[in-house]
Amino acid sequence: MKHSHGILIATGLIVALGGGIALGRLSKPAATTTATAPAARKPLYYRNPMGLPDTSPVPKKDEMGMDYIPVYAEDEANAAPGTVALSPEKIQTLGVRTEPVQRQPLAAGLQASGTITVDETRQHVIAPRFDGWVDTLQANQTGMAVKRGQTLATVYSPQLLAAQEDYRVADAALRQLRGGDAASLQSMQRLRDAAKRRLLNWGISADQLEHIAHLPPGNLAITAPASGVIVEKPVVQGTRFVAGDTLLRLADLSMVWVTVNVPAAQIGQVRLGQPARFTSPALAGQSFDGKVSFLQPVLDAASRTLAVRVALPNPDGRLRPGLFGNVALAGDDGREGLTIPRSALIDSGERQIALVEVATGRFAPRPIATGQRNGDRVEVLEGLHEGERVVVEGNFLIDAESNLRAALQDMTPAQATPHAGHDMGSHAMPAASQAAANPHAGHAMPDKPKPDPHAGHDMRGHDMSDMEH
Repeated sequence: MKHSHGILIATGLIVALGGGIALGRLSKPAATTTATAPAARKPLYYRNPMGLPDTSPVPKKDEMGMDYIPVYAEDEANAAPGTVALSPEKIQTLGVRTEPVQRQPLAAGLQASGTITVDETRQHVIAPRFDGWVDTLQANQTGMAVKRGQTLATVYSPQLLAAQEDYRVADAALRQLRGGDAASLQSMQRLRDAAKRRLLNWGISADQLEHIAHLPPGNLAITAPASGVIVEKPVVQGTRFVAGDTLLRLADLSMVWVTVNVPAAQIGQVRLGQPARFTSPALAGQSFDGKVSFLQPVLDAASRTLAVRVALPNPDGRLRPGLFGNVALAGDDGREGLTIPRSALIDSGERQIALVEVATGRFAPRPIATGQRNGDRVEVLEGLHEGERVVVEGNFLIDAESNLRAALQDMTPAQATPHAGHDMGSHAMPAASQAAANPHAGHAMPDKPKPDPHAGHDMRGHDMSDMEH
């Protein structure tokens, strides 16, 4: 009886142990499922279902009645590498500021600085073609205004004296021979014409030749060939000169030039005859209109700019050579385009990007293609849409962090994601993992506890003689 009683007790223990294990296996998945149940995700924002750049912080519908698609943090990270999320405190610390992409008329044209210079085609030099001395100098001040035909200086020349006498003698002899011998008349006429031609070549006008008999011998009055101002006076009264020496230099300032340097990237916006306007701080409230008169055929290799010349009328002489100011070249009227502030453009030479605010506190880099520049704004040809907000201050700090995050994402290998609903317990763990997870790894664990044949037996019922067998 005692032996049967022990067998029943052992059997009961085995049944109890098996039931506990089964109960534990049944209850474990439920507990795990309850513990790992994902919390409700909160969308960062909602995007347009048709792929348009319009976003919304709250659920809404588009014009066709389609619901906007929620975008979560992990979705946005996968869709836009390099996206940077900043807290309101950090945005304020960095001084981040955004502005919308706007469509504006591209009629501002180009702005460049320039200096008023003398019109080279309106300069005149007084340089006699014979040797002599300055007898009297009426134009004796630099900057003196003179009028066309006004006497500038009176000079004396022995060469001029000889040519004048030859002309007088030949002209008087020709008058006396009228009606005489034809051969003598022709010979004297040739002598007079030769003397006359010599005087004309020396710059003596035909009007002066008519009154040459009344001129002092060897003296000649030099007059102004045009109205202007004396810009150079290298001689004084009594100076001796030789043929070709400059006595005076004058310039007609009724038309002046201003030369501006246009960057090579913008020379396509400049053309001959293009309207231009000149303003200067020295002439506050005044503007002067002119036109582009010349484009240099060669770029400046040092500055990578093109010299553009603008001709400006100057009837009252307010535009003085050397005056510094600003020149605005008119653009094409009527054309509009998307523009962003120049500070929003990050141009490294290899890429052009703008940081777009895709959601509150989230900024993503966007490659763009730019066109012409109008003052402080840049035309955007591709990459942005009207209404999107771009970073205009603090964008370089955000761009640095975006580049760092993108580089780290490229260096991080993709992690395997377990399949939903898959029982990971059905896969055998590697030996190394089992050893790390089970401190008793290496010990043989029986599949089932084997009953002890002596379980439940009263050892005191056996005498020592039975133990010896």
